[in-house]
Amino acid sequence: MAFPVNAMRTIGQVFQLGATVIGLLFRTRFQFREFVDQFWFIASVTILPASLVSVPFGAVTSLQVGSLIQQLGAESFTGAASVLVIIQQASPMVVALLVSGVAGSAMCADMGSRTIREEIDAMKVLGVSPVERLVVPRVVACMAVAFLLNGLVSVVGVAAGYFFNVFLQDGTPGAYMASFSALAQLPDLYVGEFKALIFGFVAGVVASYLGLNPGKGPKGVGDAVNQSVVFAFLVLFVVNMIITAVYLQIIPPKGG
Repeated sequence: MAFPVNAMRTIGQVFQLGATVIGLLFRTRFQFREFVDQFWFIASVTILPASLVSVPFGAVTSLQVGSLIQQLGAESFTGAASVLVIIQQASPMVVALLVSGVAGSAMCADMGSRTIREEIDAMKVLGVSPVERLVVPRVVACMAVAFLLNGLVSVVGVAAGYFFNVFLQDGTPGAYMASFSALAQLPDLYVGEFKALIFGFVAGVVASYLGLNPGKGPKGVGDAVNQSVVFAFLVLFVVNMIITAVYLQIIPPKGG
């Protein structure tokens, strides 16, 4: 019985921290210098992996979707189908996994080490809010990097999909490009960027919460880092499912 109670308490505290971060964004002076430092750090550790991962993601998506479309006899829609999958689903999820797995774990380790060294307690004694000073700029930096990184991954993924479809599946460049107008629409891009923002927010809040509440000693910090990655992944997949379901209900597919 203790495990479900502790799990529900943890989920509630994470939601509380997220609400506090949103509230502080509009009520306090923003720590711009801390934001710039964290933005640069997160971008530096995620840009290259994102670029490298997006190539096989785009290639596999294009090859798999192209093969399925060919079986259905609708080769002219291969480009639009591949791009929709990349922009709506693959690109935001790549960004989510990288931001939470690479940047989120580093953030959790940094804040966890501050906690066990009692720096967080010292800030509270001095009247400085750790959430305002440390958490808010980190969460905003995660959101900003995720938003921009999603654009990069989308472009690289679409380019990789185009290359593999045209050169390996004997696709027609003109048909690949022309099919965009048949199925794709601007809201598809908007929802991908919106997902990236939400995923960055979730990854930052989860990493910050577990960093502020680690176990005892260095082992506790290591356990908190592992938990932050697993917990963030689970939450991100659930959030992605909810956003996708709501989007498909609000925005009807083009041509449907």
